[in-house]
Amino acid sequence: MAEEEQTETKSEGIENLKVLENIDVELTVEVGRTEITIRDLLRLNEGSVVELERLAGDPLDILINNTKIAKGEVVMIGERFGVRFGEIVDPEKRMESL
Repeated sequence: MAEEEQTETKSEGIENLKVLENIDVELTVEVGRTEITIRDLLRLNEGSVVELERLAGDPLDILINNTKIAKGEVVMIGERFGVRFGEIVDPEKRMESL
């Protein structure tokens, strides 16, 4: 009987996961960040350049609902941008940041 219970539990787990598959999440690719003063913010106009804290060539952060899940790089897919996943954050560390 224990074997039947395990099969039922696995089946229920798979069904629960299928329900979650259709939930939308927001994927964000972050190039970099910086802090600026409101004075500098108000002076920004077309053609302004803001230096970011990340170095050129550094991997980009990939976030799901503002939680970092991976690092990656920008790729071109035809005429569109895409992102290639590289280093994936350990799921336990992801859970710690929630």
